[in-house]
Amino acid sequence: MKITKNGIINPAAPGTRRALCTFPSVACLPNGKILACYRVGSTKDCEDETIELRESSDLGTTWSDPWTPFPSFGIDGRRCSLKVIYLAPLAGGRLFATGMAVDRSSYPGKPLFNEATQGCLPTWIIVSESHDNGRTWESWRAVDTPEDIGPPSLTSNLLQLADGRLAISVESNKHYFDASPWLQKVTYVYSSDGGRTWGNPVVVSRDPSGRIFNWDQRAGVTPDGAVVTFTWVYDSLGGEYRNIRRRYSLDGGCSWTEPEDLGFADQPSRPAIFNDSRVVLAWVDRFRSGSIRARAADSFRDPFPDSTEVVLYRSQAKSGSDQTSLSETLDEMSRWAYGLPYAEPLPNGEAMVVYYAGTPLATDICWARLSLA
Repeated sequence: MKITKNGIINPAAPGTRRALCTFPSVACLPNGKILACYRVGSTKDCEDETIELRESSDLGTTWSDPWTPFPSFGIDGRRCSLKVIYLAPLAGGRLFATGMAVDRSSYPGKPLFNEATQGCLPTWIIVSESHDNGRTWESWRAVDTPEDIGPPSLTSNLLQLADGRLAISVESNKHYFDASPWLQKVTYVYSSDGGRTWGNPVVVSRDPSGRIFNWDQRAGVTPDGAVVTFTWVYDSLGGEYRNIRRRYSLDGGCSWTEPEDLGFADQPSRPAIFNDSRVVLAWVDRFRSGSIRARAADSFRDPFPDSTEVVLYRSQAKSGSDQTSLSETLDEMSRWAYGLPYAEPLPNGEAMVVYYAGTPLATDICWARLSLA
């Protein structure tokens, strides 16, 4: 692969509520435009965080001014912030948004994660729809998630399955002051009515011992209907990140292959899966080279040869240690100044990867176009 063009979607505004920009994603609309979605805030975890959109008509060369169309969300009188939103174009001109809202009222001034217990503030998975390519949105609807998930995290885009159902991947957390061991897992909830109601939860990834954490499990659906995931793996006993693991399911997430070590670490992107089955995967190599990289494979089952590798970003700061306790790991995440790549296939046959990068005080939303030729 090679980088054909790159740039900045959203420049940081240091010292303002748009200083720390994170959680980027992009979606290709039926009208040919690319819609970029990302989070802005005065810090990486704050009450003033919100979600902006920008669009491009020239495959990312130029971007519109930002707009903030999403309605606010609150529940039972509690004020919430919007942490992350992923967009998915669906049939009939529908644009579907899946998001995560964070309760900022129950424990005022507290950070998202409790360093002492590893518990999480109350959160909700929420969905909405737009019928004008993202200009206006319906009111948010909260997704029912199983009680044993605790405060749910959203770390992957909406999945459109071969049988017409929709699936949302939800990761579990502990309640804020829960000091019991964290038994993390990934669960799918399904909708058979186009996203109006959700249920039929299926646990797709879990270590019953609690040692292995399957974080930020990114997923995609192949042209022949397979669901493939790439997982950021943390070994809580060894206090270290392991290589990315790949799994796939041929039955919509009910059963899975054994995890496959891809040979490189650590945090994967959402994969860009093309109609001809090729896959582009970006990842953050934070502790070895301090960079964001990408490789291509001929299909979701095939290797990602190092001959296809490109470097999208290289940090000037020294990387931290990948040998950390769980509490130290959660605290360290709040200071990382680059990461969260997200890949999308483009109509011209290239892939676009978006990510955030900068300094601990100001991070931009960046993009790169990759040619697979």
